[in-house]
Amino acid sequence: MRTCRQMGIGTVAIYSQADSRALHTHSADESYLIGPPTPSQSYLNAQIIIETALAAGAQAIHPGYGFLSENADFAKAVEEAGLTFIGPLSRVIRIMGDKLQAKTLARQAGVSILPGSESAVTTKDEVQRYADLVGYPLLLKAAAGGGGKGMRIVYDESQINDNLNHAMHEAFSSFGDGRVFVEKYVQSPRHIEIQILGDHQGNIVHLGERDCSLQRRHQKVIEETPSCFITADVRQRMVDQAISLARQVGYTSAGTIEFMVAPNKEFYFLEMNTRLQVEHPITEMVTGLDLVEQMIRIAAGEPLSFSQSQITFTGHAIEARLYAEDSWQGFLPSSGRVTQFIPPVLSDNLRLDTGIEAGSEISIYYDPMIAKLIAWAPKRHEAIKNLKQGLTQFIIEGPVHNTGFLEQLLHQQKVKDGDYSTHFIEKEMSQNIPDCQKNLVSAIAVMIYQKIYVHDISSEWIVVENGQGTLVKIQDHFICVGEYKTELYLDWEPKEKLFVVKSPEETFSGKVQITGINLTISLFGFEYKVQIMRPKTWDLYSHVQPPKAVPDNLLVKAPMPGILISMPITTGDRVKLGQTLLVIEAMKMENVIKAPTQGVVREVFVRVGDTLLRDQILIKLV
Repeated sequence: MRTCRQMGIGTVAIYSQADSRALHTHSADESYLIGPPTPSQSYLNAQIIIETALAAGAQAIHPGYGFLSENADFAKAVEEAGLTFIGPLSRVIRIMGDKLQAKTLARQAGVSILPGSESAVTTKDEVQRYADLVGYPLLLKAAAGGGGKGMRIVYDESQINDNLNHAMHEAFSSFGDGRVFVEKYVQSPRHIEIQILGDHQGNIVHLGERDCSLQRRHQKVIEETPSCFITADVRQRMVDQAISLARQVGYTSAGTIEFMVAPNKEFYFLEMNTRLQVEHPITEMVTGLDLVEQMIRIAAGEPLSFSQSQITFTGHAIEARLYAEDSWQGFLPSSGRVTQFIPPVLSDNLRLDTGIEAGSEISIYYDPMIAKLIAWAPKRHEAIKNLKQGLTQFIIEGPVHNTGFLEQLLHQQKVKDGDYSTHFIEKEMSQNIPDCQKNLVSAIAVMIYQKIYVHDISSEWIVVENGQGTLVKIQDHFICVGEYKTELYLDWEPKEKLFVVKSPEETFSGKVQITGINLTISLFGFEYKVQIMRPKTWDLYSHVQPPKAVPDNLLVKAPMPGILISMPITTGDRVKLGQTLLVIEAMKMENVIKAPTQGVVREVFVRVGDTLLRDQILIKLV
């Protein structure tokens, strides 16, 4: 809509009942309700979408990132209705948007591909047959769509049935196509994609590569361009294969050829995304081209206004995806009302793309992405620094979100060095907080507390975290926390949520929330809940015994809001530790809830089809 506005083109938004207050509904010139929250009755309902477009007098449909964006039947229906589909032709989507057909075409074109099935699999025996041929681990993958939906890793035979069923169900729920196929799963790879543009006159260019290797649950979290992993020779070979494949199929519009790159830099074709990618802004930042504008112009029949030699690549860009999710609880999605949404100060070097504002509702029905924050700089380390600063200044309140996790990720030394793979988050991210950070937070907490209570000039304080007290001594700007001694200057005023701290070595910022003697400090992506006391108060406090916690592992609760789609147990069943009890669908992903202990199912409080609330009691075990 922003691009259309700049081009002088009017826009029409469609929305479901769940999105009645969404930002896009009042960002457009007109907006129309098309159905209930369930995607099959709204955003996957091709007929009602096309009828609405015709009734509104629209001339074209841009399909966005997901849902029907790679659905050939929808694109064809748009064409037959006399409307323009802003994307490739339906026949091209049918060939390349279907990952199975795309693999066949790539093989015929001489493109390097991963070993796996040439058709969809529906049974355990079919999956096992490919396991016998290529070995474990295997990747079950939806033939349609993208975004990590309908993907499951299988490490041994015992995991085939459950993963196959979940993958097929997710694929159908997300894309209306439940077909799933098998590929060999590459260990510790990089995920690198080539952005291309093609017009109806036969011109095809590439806009460089994007490294999308920082992922969780097979979904991208951080993307950057250019990649600091591949060499110029590998880049050229990937680009040549991408353009060759696009030319062979007669590709038009924006598209992406995706490759899996092994540690030895051998690469394999994964799929072609016949749509605009979520991470397209980083390409725009380094090329200066608006990909949405190019898609619109191509759809209108205009030739590309530039050749490959005229495209320039300047600097480095990196994007972070902000999700409503609990990063340390298996990335479980969150939902609810966004009560506060204050982005950082934006500039030519820091861009924000979002469909959220204060008051928006994060629904259980759709993908939990809140926003994308994109940073640019001449050098990679500067772009990372800009992105970290932007994340630190971002204030979002309401649902649980991953902003702090993204900060932690960007502070990882291997990420700074570019030494990571698609498994980095899964294998190397940790909640453990370095002691030096704890000491620094203790010092900052005391400085903030003293600034609130300026009448109290005590030089010794106790900072309490998780029942443990730490002595902090302060004199002028010098602070001692045990053997840790530093000189700090605090730039902060009471009632502000952001603070800046300067030391002789560096300047950094964080967030603070204050309730009496309780402080919540967010620094480097970690959150610390502390209390500030005088030593005498702590001496009394430490002698008070806290009440014993009552174990509740016999109560199975919903870890997130969602819809109960499966429950393979009933009252009286004996269950083992780790056994599947329920499957909850939330934000287009299936989440398996397993038994926290062995026992017998005493009571079941829900039924399949129920809409669940976070922390709702589902099952009682004895």
